[in-house]
Amino acid sequence: MSDNERPEIVAFRDLEQLVRHLGDELAGFRRRALLAESRLRELETEEQAPDVAQQRARDERVTELEHENAVLRARLESATERTRQMLERVRFIRQQAQRAER
Repeated sequence: MSDNERPEIVAFRDLEQLVRHLGDELAGFRRRALLAESRLRELETEEQAPDVAQQRARDERVTELEHENAVLRARLESATERTRQMLERVRFIRQQAQRAER
């Protein structure tokens, strides 16, 4: 940050970067969800009854996906909180700048 760069501009850039990163993560989650839904439809349309090994593999995969989903939800919650905090900082800096201009 240069000496003459206003702090609200720096904070806004940080917020913009966080929001962009969050958007990228959400897009990735959406792609993965669409792929998972597609795969689920494929599995549901299978006419053959799955054997025990296939069922066990599916059960394990479901467990893995549920765990991964929990991790991703936690990451999303964390990113949302960081974004909220950055927005609060920007608001505070903007208020301080407005007061200083008066």
